[in-house]
Amino acid sequence: MSFDVQAAAAALDRAARDRAPVPRLTDGPGGAGLDAATAYAVQRAGIDLRVGRGERVTGVKMGFTSRAKMAQMGVDDVIWGLLTDAMPAEGALDTGTRIHPRVEPEIAFLIGREVTSPLAVEAAVDGVAVGFEVLDSRYAGFSFALPDVIADNASASGYGVGAWHRPRDLANTGLLLEIDGRAVATGSAAAILGDPYRSLRAAARLAAAAGVALQPGMVVLAGAATAAVPLPAGAHVRVVGAGLGAAEVTTR
Repeated sequence: MSFDVQAAAAALDRAARDRAPVPRLTDGPGGAGLDAATAYAVQRAGIDLRVGRGERVTGVKMGFTSRAKMAQMGVDDVIWGLLTDAMPAEGALDTGTRIHPRVEPEIAFLIGREVTSPLAVEAAVDGVAVGFEVLDSRYAGFSFALPDVIADNASASGYGVGAWHRPRDLANTGLLLEIDGRAVATGSAAAILGDPYRSLRAAARLAAAAGVALQPGMVVLAGAATAAVPLPAGAHVRVVGAGLGAAEVTTR
């Protein structure tokens, strides 16, 4: 049985909009045919649905940037998803529109000029910042195989960034995630492929291979420096990056 890309994209899109989780695609009809390439086709079809409703692609997010996570999932490369202008959390975030939201600290890059070659991506960076990503798998129980999470746009749901700074060395930047003033996770940007710039180069490589141009104003989320933690309602979330200030959001 061939895999139905459009039906899968529509099911995940409905799950996100209705806040109603669905079974893993790999467990459903034709699931054996859902390889990574087909899963990325589902991801793009889902993004097309969002763009068709008026959203605009604003960047790239990276996943599985931890060597330990790669080993756990049995993969030898990162995965990626796309960000849209409906995802930024401008000071407040409604957890009630998510299924089971989680948050993780991030390093973000601001693209200042069109990236004409993956080899030139570092020269195209105008700014770096500390940030956070909100994850929300659309699968029941937050359970998925590799093709499932790729198809689900790498669990992208929301993000925020702090003030932008001039590009700098980020390899050993310490990161702290606080919820209501209590430290819940600490880590180093070195956990992101050893250096967040490696993740940036991978983002440019994967985007170019998929025909996605990194344009001025786009954001690249390099990946998590710690494990994601549950994101409760009615909380104040703050991510601090050494030398980068903070990114904050209040949930409801």
